Amino acid sequence: MNLNHLTIHEASRLLRSRQISSVELARTALDCARRLEDKLHALVTLTEELALNQARKADFRLRNGDATPLTGVPAVLKDNICTRGILTTCSSRMLQNFVPPYDATVMERLNSHGMVLIGKGNMDEFAMGSSNEHSAFGPTRNPWDLDRVPGGSSGGPAASVAAGEALYALGSDTGGSIRQPAGFCSVVGLKPTYGRVSRYGLVAFASSLDQIGPLARDVTDAALIMNAIACHDPRDSTSVRRPTPDYTQSLIPEIRGLRLGVPREYFVEGMEEGVKQAIQAAISRLEELGAIVEEVSLPSTKYGLSAYYIIAPSEASANLARYDGVKYGFSVQDAENMWDALEKTRQYGFGMEVKRRIMLGTYALSAGYYDAYYLKAQKVRTLIRREFNQAFERFDALITPTSPTVPFKIGEKMEDPMQMYLSDVCTLPVNIAGIPGISIPAGFVNELPVGMQILAKPFAEEMLLRIAFAFEQATPWHKRKPPI
Repeated sequence: MNLNHLTIHEASRLLRSRQISSVELARTALDCARRLEDKLHALVTLTEELALNQARKADFRLRNGDATPLTGVPAVLKDNICTRGILTTCSSRMLQNFVPPYDATVMERLNSHGMVLIGKGNMDEFAMGSSNEHSAFGPTRNPWDLDRVPGGSSGGPAASVAAGEALYALGSDTGGSIRQPAGFCSVVGLKPTYGRVSRYGLVAFASSLDQIGPLARDVTDAALIMNAIACHDPRDSTSVRRPTPDYTQSLIPEIRGLRLGVPREYFVEGMEEGVKQAIQAAISRLEELGAIVEEVSLPSTKYGLSAYYIIAPSEASANLARYDGVKYGFSVQDAENMWDALEKTRQYGFGMEVKRRIMLGTYALSAGYYDAYYLKAQKVRTLIRREFNQAFERFDALITPTSPTVPFKIGEKMEDPMQMYLSDVCTLPVNIAGIPGISIPAGFVNELPVGMQILAKPFAEEMLLRIAFAFEQATPWHKRKPPI
């Protein structure tokens, strides 16, 4: 039995029946991490002692019948989710020694379920990137091909799950940062509706776009994680007060009669032919399962990329202003005065991509340009949200590619920011509208993964999970394991 590639629900059955222990499971995950990290680099912090202590406590809970499906199961958290007493660096020199004095709400929730934390996942610095190459501590590599990127910015968490270093992970998604790496690593990645999962303790990038969500081996696991982390949180002013369903109840392999729309604008110019064919084959499989599929148009989609790269950098510019070398984080002491110290702190503490986005956002918000850029981008946001709402009056869900390409080679797009930004062209509109989306394994092109994205109206995660589960049960893609 290969413990590294169990799902959460498989591991939970074995733990409850005492066929394995949580300590055994944790040691297997830690051994895997030690064996692979030199070439994979999915983790920036390995929490070995904590994991084994948590595993012992989980075994005690399991012996006493006080367990949930997540009790004793090894996990990784993206390194922008605050963990009390554990480094939380956002893969940036600016926070390379930052140890939070508190836990994020999602960490509290998982701790209450008896989680076992293997480590903190590598990421693009401050979650700004589509390839995990912008980490100050070096890039994560894709377990399907070590010469290629795992996607970003949650590349480390996605790669760790695919490679067997953890059974699940939490990432954050601002413009596709859960779904795109899920597609590139052939795992399941769910971005919940904005406000469904608390952002308290998530280091902010773009506050109106950020959302925490699960990365998992299959759809059932994604539902189990959502059961644990979805809640109303008064500490997060954007958290929505509404009942949290049992997401596992939506896992039925029956989609006959559901109406699915396929937006033509998501099959963008420059999409790789192999990806297009894989998604078309996946859509045909959904039709064979009884879904009614029709093409639909979302004409404002073409403006999504432009709007996103005004809104997100503008919010980043405001959020990252707090890193001034005074209160916490990296600080340059060798300076002539306070202003010189602040300038040098930001010069040496932030990487190039973060500085690029801060400059973009500061310019968009500056006097004389606010109306021309930021205000106009917010109007486009309204159009995109309106078109999604109209589409969901006709359709139960929408089907799109997760990315227009398979994982690209490390370094291939680093010198061309626009090409890098285009990697998220299929995922960005979802964050702009605040709706939920899921990426699931949908095939391979030359042994490289292809992800299919499913979108639904706000707070309809159950519909996403139902369609994703039906497709997963009818296809073999989620069963394949990377060669690493």
